[in-house]
Amino acid sequence: MSSVKLKLQDKGNHVVMDNGTARVTLSKPDGIVTGIEYNGIDNLLEVLNDESNRGYWDLVWGGPGTAGTFDVIKGTKFEVIMETEEQIEISFTRKWDPSQEGKAVPLNIDKRFVMLSGSSGFYTYAIYEHLKEWPAFSIAETRIAFKLRKEKFHYMAITDDRQRFMPLPDDRLPDRGQALAYPEAVLLVNPVEPQFKGEVDDKYQYSCENKDITVHGWICTEQPSVGFWLITPSHEYRTGGPQKQNLTSHVGPTSLAVFMSAHYTGEDLVPKFSEGEAWKKVFGPVFVYLNSSTDDDNDPLWLWQDAKSQMNVEVESWPYSFPASDDYVKAEQRGNVVGRLLVQDRYVDKDFMAANRGYVGLALPGAAGSWQRECKDYQFWTRTDEEGFFYINGVRPGQYNLYAWIPGFIGDYKYEDIITITPGCYMYMEDLVYQPPRNGATLWEIGFPDRSAAEFYAPDPNPKYVNKLYQNHPDRFRQYGLWERYAELYPDKDLVYVVGSSDYRKDWFYAQVTRKKDNKTYQGTTWQIKFELKNIDKDHTYTLRVAIASATFAELQVRVNDANASPLFTSGLIGRDNSIARHGIHGLYWLFNVEVAGSKLVEGENTLFLTQSRSISPFQGIMYDYIRFEAPS
Repeated sequence: MSSVKLKLQDKGNHVVMDNGTARVTLSKPDGIVTGIEYNGIDNLLEVLNDESNRGYWDLVWGGPGTAGTFDVIKGTKFEVIMETEEQIEISFTRKWDPSQEGKAVPLNIDKRFVMLSGSSGFYTYAIYEHLKEWPAFSIAETRIAFKLRKEKFHYMAITDDRQRFMPLPDDRLPDRGQALAYPEAVLLVNPVEPQFKGEVDDKYQYSCENKDITVHGWICTEQPSVGFWLITPSHEYRTGGPQKQNLTSHVGPTSLAVFMSAHYTGEDLVPKFSEGEAWKKVFGPVFVYLNSSTDDDNDPLWLWQDAKSQMNVEVESWPYSFPASDDYVKAEQRGNVVGRLLVQDRYVDKDFMAANRGYVGLALPGAAGSWQRECKDYQFWTRTDEEGFFYINGVRPGQYNLYAWIPGFIGDYKYEDIITITPGCYMYMEDLVYQPPRNGATLWEIGFPDRSAAEFYAPDPNPKYVNKLYQNHPDRFRQYGLWERYAELYPDKDLVYVVGSSDYRKDWFYAQVTRKKDNKTYQGTTWQIKFELKNIDKDHTYTLRVAIASATFAELQVRVNDANASPLFTSGLIGRDNSIARHGIHGLYWLFNVEVAGSKLVEGENTLFLTQSRSISPFQGIMYDYIRFEAPS
C-alpha cells in the first residue's frame, strides 16, 4: 500500500478525492466527474466542454407510449459513505417522488465513487431502484461516458488487433466531413490531419461483444505517455448475455462503459417495468485505470499491455470486497456451480461428445434461449474446457435456469430444474446432456453454426468508404457500405448457390439485403440453393434447419421448386437488430425448422428459394448463421 494518505476535500460546489497518484474532482451534489489530474496533467478530461459533459452516468428512459428522453444523471444529495486511510467512498443520490411523474425517470439512483490507497485510478458503481407503487417506465440505455482532451488523446485501443491513431472530433464537422447514410457515419473529406482523408469514421465500427469488453481506452502519446482505461471486471450486470454487442470507445475522444442498450437487438433488450413491479440493480463497479510510461520505457503501446495486466488483476479480484453498499453482494455471500456439459447427436457420433468451448450461464428462469432477451436481472456466464467441464463462480443468491449453447451445434440447451443459489453454496451438476435438434442425416449444409455470419463472404469496401484499420483484418465485415456491394456483385440476378460446387466462404454473401430499384425505392431479394437428390422418400418428411444470426425488419419466406408458389414457410416480420448498418455480423439468434414433404422434391436437381420480402430501406435483411437439409428420420 502507498504511504500517501487518502484525502477528501469538500470545496463547496465540488469535492476532491486524492490518493497521491490521481486527483479526481466531482461536482457537488451532481456527482459529475469534472476533472482527473494525473502524472502532471491538470485534467485528462475535455476542459473545453461544460463540466456536465466530461465524466457522467446517463440513461435514456420513457413512459408508456412516449419517446426516449436522454438524462445525464445529476444527484441532489451528497454523502460521505466511508473515509479511512485505505478507502474513500462517496455517494450522490437522486430520489424520485410523485410530483416528478412524467418529468423524471421513476428511479432512486445512488451513484458511488471509490478511491483506494495506492490505486492508480478510481471505481464507480450505481444502484438503481424502482418501487412497486411507482409508475411504469422503460430504459433504452444506461452507461458511463468519459470525454477526454482531444489535443492529447489520439491513440485508441479496443483489443490487441483493433487499435489505431484516430481522427479528431473536428473532422466530423460539416466543413470537414460528409454525412453518410446515418448520422454516426461520416466521410472525412477535409480532415485536420491529411492522413485521414477519404476514411469513414463510425462509432459502430468499434463495437464489441460483452464478453470481450474488459479493457479499452486511449493513450496520450506525448512524453511521458499517459493511458486512460475503462476496465470491466465482470459482465454480470450487463444485459443480453455474452454475445450482446455494445459500444466501447470512439472519436471524441470518448470512452464508454455501457450496461444496458438496445444496440444490435432492438426493443427486445429494452426492459419495460410495469406499475407494481419492484426492481433494484447494481451496475458496476468499473475501474477507471490510469497509467504512464517511465523515462526508461516511453513506448506508448506498453501502456496497453499494462492495462491488460491490470484488467487481469481486477478480474481475479471479482467480486470485490470493498464496495460499502449492502446492495453489492460480497464473495462470501455468493454461490458457485460446477458441472460438465455433453452433446448427443447420433448422426455426428454415436457416443457422447464433450461440449468443447461451449457457453454455459445462469439467468432468470425462462424458456430455452430466453437469456439473450433477458434485460432486467443478472447473468453469470463461463465457457467449458475441451472436456466440457465448467465452473461458474461468484453467483448472487437467487433462482436461475442453467442455459447453454455450443459452437458447432444448433439450438439452445436448458436445464429444466430451477437452480437456487444460497450464500456460500457449491453446487455440482451431474453430467448434463444437450441433444440438438435433429431428425435425420445431413444431406447438405451451408456455413458453421456459431450464431455469426462471419464465415461468409464479406466483400472489399468501396474504395471511397474505407476504414484503414480493417484492411486485411479478420473483421473485414466492419467496413462501411458493404450492403451496397451486393447489387454490384449481382447486378441483374440474385445469388445462386450450388451445393457441391459453391464455397460459402466465397459464394454466400454475408447478408441477404434489399436491392435498390431506383433512387428512392428498394425491392426484396430471392436467393436460390440448388442441390441434387437421389432415391427420394416421397412418403416422409425432410427437414430444413435455418439458423439466423441477425434480422432487421425482415421476413423469410421458403419455397421449394416453384418460385411462384405459396410459401412453404414464412417467419413473419422478425428482428430489429440493425446489424447490417452497424457492422455487427450478428444480432439476436433465431432458429427455424421447416418441414418439407418428400412429395415436393424431385429426382435430380431441386431448388430452394429463400426470399426476404420486406423492402423499405437498404438495411432490412437477414444474416444467416447456418442452413442444413436433413433426410427423413
